[in-house]
Amino acid sequence: MSLVELIGQADERGLAASGLACLDRCVPLLGGDDEILRPLWASLAESGAGDWGQGLAQARNKLGQGDGDGDEAARLARRMLDAAPEDPTPAEVRLWADACSVASLQIHRLLDPAEDAVGVDSRREGRTEGMSPLVAAELRRQITVLELLAGHGAGGLRPALEVCTEGRRVLRAVVSRRARGRA
Repeated sequence: MSLVELIGQADERGLAASGLACLDRCVPLLGGDDEILRPLWASLAESGAGDWGQGLAQARNKLGQGDGDGDEAARLARRMLDAAPEDPTPAEVRLWADACSVASLQIHRLLDPAEDAVGVDSRREGRTEGMSPLVAAELRRQITVLELLAGHGAGGLRPALEVCTEGRRVLRAVVSRRARGRA
């Protein structure tokens, strides 16, 4: 099943986790640490929205403002954070998760030194031939998160967070390598 189809079938918790996972994997671009979005993950484990709004406000405060100093990848990550709904309704969460999916794939495409001439929309629809390694890994992670939540509900949050943590480490290494290359 394509990523677009999985997003179309996901419930509210799955969508919120999908958007949050995309944002969480891109936190290194915003200077955030591994724990900055934990309150948002915890709110998804609760039956309602929990303290989503409070956790979001804290994350925005800790990550501060800015546009990524002219870096397109950081600007895209900032937009994911800024667009997160404070009081998530199903329609808002669906739009946010979809936008985060596109932005995260685009970020990985920007950071991957390998060429990927096909647009991210085609990748999300299942066209995977010739995909660059970093984009392919991000696409797999997005699909895995949605499948975990669809198959296990709230019980899929912990393994989804583990998938997210792995992706964050990869992106952090890419960002570090990129910074050394610029120096």
